[in-house]
Amino acid sequence: MKQFAILLSGLMIVATLLLIGCKSEIDESAYEVSNTEKFSSAPSKSSKGNNKNACTTIQDGGLLTTTGDVIVPGYDDWGYNYQARLFNGLYCDAYRDAAWCQDNKDVKLMMKWNDAWLSNKDCDDDYKLDRHFGFASYIGSGAWLTNHMSGVYDGDDGQECKWNYFTKIVAVPANAILANGVWYAADGTEIGPEIWGSFATIQEVENDPCAGLNGQQYLSPGGPGFGKFKP
Repeated sequence: MKQFAILLSGLMIVATLLLIGCKSEIDESAYEVSNTEKFSSAPSKSSKGNNKNACTTIQDGGLLTTTGDVIVPGYDDWGYNYQARLFNGLYCDAYRDAAWCQDNKDVKLMMKWNDAWLSNKDCDDDYKLDRHFGFASYIGSGAWLTNHMSGVYDGDDGQECKWNYFTKIVAVPANAILANGVWYAADGTEIGPEIWGSFATIQEVENDPCAGLNGQQYLSPGGPGFGKFKP
């Protein structure tokens, strides 16, 4: 069961980077809205006030998801709340009910992230939500994400097995060192296992009585706090 939950988490993180929203070297190729569609629904410059450097907010209107939907305050039909930087729904809802994820459609999923991971505004006038704004990549940006999944499956003896899985992911500092699949701080402190290149897992908690799993499975020696890993 542990392998199942970790696989779900890894797939979710990768696909979410492509789906949630909206910008970076990671997901630009997945942005399917044409320039015509993008700017026809975008707010006029006057709606942002006289300051040409002002950011466009979700409340201004015109900011789009990767699928071309206008982002609105509050939860959308799929469970995303971009304003609050939250997702709360079922696993397949995170992928617009894609055919490939139907085997896991009953898995519950919650995500939280910060501005560096995916902001709730556009400050560089491309009408997409900002990622790692002010940084060339996620590295050094202080971005973080949490995933919390839960579900039920039938055990080998037919019993109902309830499980849950929680993880914290952080962007590594600019001076971090990757060695043998593990990120380390400049002073040698272990940050956590590498995931998705620019990130490290700093905490994993899994409970599955049927598989004999209970509680914390990994904790970064640097601690589980998000603010510890900025350079």
